[in-house]
Amino acid sequence: MVETAKRNPTRVAGPRLIALVGPFQSGKTTLLESLLARTGALSRQGSVRDSTSVGDASIEARSHAMSVEANVASAEYLGDRITFVDCPGSIEFLNDMRFTLPLCDAAIVVCEADERKMPALQLILRELEDLKIPRFLFLNKIDTATMRVRETLAMLQPASRTPLLLRQIPIWQRGIATGFIDLALERAFVYREHAPSTIIDVPAGEVPREKEARYSMLEQLADYDDALMEELLSDIEPPRDQIFDDLAQDLRQGFVVPLLIGSAERGNGVTRLLKALRHEAPGIAATRDRLGVPAEGPPLARVIRTVHTPHGGKLSLARVLRGSFADGGVVASRSGEDRIAGVSRLMGSAVSRIPKAEEGETGAFGRLDNVTTGDSFVDAKAASSADAIEIARPHVPTPVHAFAISTRDRKDEVRLTSAIAKLIDEDSSLAFVQDQENGELKLLGQGEMHLRIALERLAARFGVMAEARRPAIAYRETIRDHVNVRGRHRKQSGGHGQFGDVVIDVAPLARGDGFRFAESVHGGAVPKQYFSSVEAGCEDALSRGPLGFRVVDVAATLLDGSYHTVDSSDMAFRAAAKLAMQEALAKARPVLLEPIQSVTISIPTDAMSKASAIVSARRGQILGYDAREGWDGWDDLRALMPESEMNDLIVELRSATAGVGSFSAQFDHLTELTGKQADAIVAQAAHARANGH
Repeated sequence: MVETAKRNPTRVAGPRLIALVGPFQSGKTTLLESLLARTGALSRQGSVRDSTSVGDASIEARSHAMSVEANVASAEYLGDRITFVDCPGSIEFLNDMRFTLPLCDAAIVVCEADERKMPALQLILRELEDLKIPRFLFLNKIDTATMRVRETLAMLQPASRTPLLLRQIPIWQRGIATGFIDLALERAFVYREHAPSTIIDVPAGEVPREKEARYSMLEQLADYDDALMEELLSDIEPPRDQIFDDLAQDLRQGFVVPLLIGSAERGNGVTRLLKALRHEAPGIAATRDRLGVPAEGPPLARVIRTVHTPHGGKLSLARVLRGSFADGGVVASRSGEDRIAGVSRLMGSAVSRIPKAEEGETGAFGRLDNVTTGDSFVDAKAASSADAIEIARPHVPTPVHAFAISTRDRKDEVRLTSAIAKLIDEDSSLAFVQDQENGELKLLGQGEMHLRIALERLAARFGVMAEARRPAIAYRETIRDHVNVRGRHRKQSGGHGQFGDVVIDVAPLARGDGFRFAESVHGGAVPKQYFSSVEAGCEDALSRGPLGFRVVDVAATLLDGSYHTVDSSDMAFRAAAKLAMQEALAKARPVLLEPIQSVTISIPTDAMSKASAIVSARRGQILGYDAREGWDGWDDLRALMPESEMNDLIVELRSATAGVGSFSAQFDHLTELTGKQADAIVAQAAHARANGH
């Protein structure tokens, strides 16, 4: 039991920032719509299915019927302004959530009675737990539930390291939830579609069940309140105000996670959820404390999301942690100063101008060119950039999927880099690299859909049409035999000619030893001044071996040669060495080498057999597995896998793990590849060279 000195938290007034999070397709966007309609921010609740919702308003979200970015909307409820951030549920699009959550006062975790979504729920709850964000669970789709709420609670609890606290129980009629009983209020409510529920007396048949559930709730609260425990032991009915104080205190301190029930699509349970937010959720002061931001100081804000709009330019969505910021004000960040070109509130894709953003508010600030997502900024008149307190940035996950991309129209090549830079400014979980060896531009991200959405945005917002293909693999080749070859370069074209003559011994090295050069020349057959040119010529030949790939793990020793006092030169000996090396590589039984990655796959334990089968089918070598540290019900599978088998590995893993599997990988070693597969790779490379690729 935890004893607290003060159990009378006051209701927090002022603007709030509340995150809506949860597994994919749990109903977050629909709940946002229902909350906005219930507060009067919308005259009528829209529908995700009919593409009339405030959230998921982007072309990409509606065409794929899924959230692909965080959506922001504000409403007023009983005099308090609440800004909701609807975060995507797919693991591929969690980057927005990670930058948003630290600035939120509380979160609503939308879930349902679906055991398949428990690993995804665990991922979401883990993020909130690590950040110490107060959170409510909203058990959605109660109107179609077939499982008793107690059974659902038992199923949900393993996903949360914090005890779940049942706040409401459904009233069942013929297997359908027609209302609920609020255990703190001891009142019953009958659902009305898209309207506040009607209060009724607790039905006589429900009284025993209500008493049992209420006592269980009070017992949990008493674990953190000695006075309440004494009252329960003495059969004294605690005052209702004391119960609500305990509910608020335990939520804010992270002792419990209250569980409320309802149906977002029908608007059921939404009013009680709003009242719980208003009376129990903390505000900006508690959020500042959690972030380590002093209450006193110059106006301060932090950017939680960046959007590059087609016509309005760059918008920086930021939470004001201290003070206020007005249109036209100058702000300072670690990267420089900017003048605010407009302050707005967002309602999905709609933007409405406001004169300034007050403390606690979340506003969109125009044209802050020096500020990126995660940056803090201050009022430049009241402070300098040194006062822009740096708040810990979230870990950006390593990319797990890649496309090689090219523009359909060559005139778009210049615009491509600029457009992708803006996409990365919006979403730092994307990466863009230039692969010099394979002559490719590669876009990397968190999954296939993540990258496809990025390409769709390139086309829709920036007019850049890009095509995607599987990236090339950086194969290598080496030799198996030891050979001795002479290379001679002679050219006469008037005046001084060119002459270089070398004898080179070429031998294989152990894997990973790279290239070594030595000389063992006697009697000055090759002057010392040309040794470095011979070495350079050998290295020139290694850039593409007889199989078409870079050659590694060979040694070259200069043994002998001859020179001409007039016609010999560095260039001539370099050319001679290259000729000798090329001939030697062709004679020394070249063999293809493929890169092998060391892979750690993180998956729910019950998906281990599927993951093992996936690895084996992709020519992987399983090294072992361990329980994932700190993650109940998860394992880490360790394996060695060919890089050529990994490009779409994440797609298959996610399919086998209800969308939550992931992996990390790094280069481990090169290994020989022979047979039909090697022949096909060599033939493909030769075909690509013949066609100018």
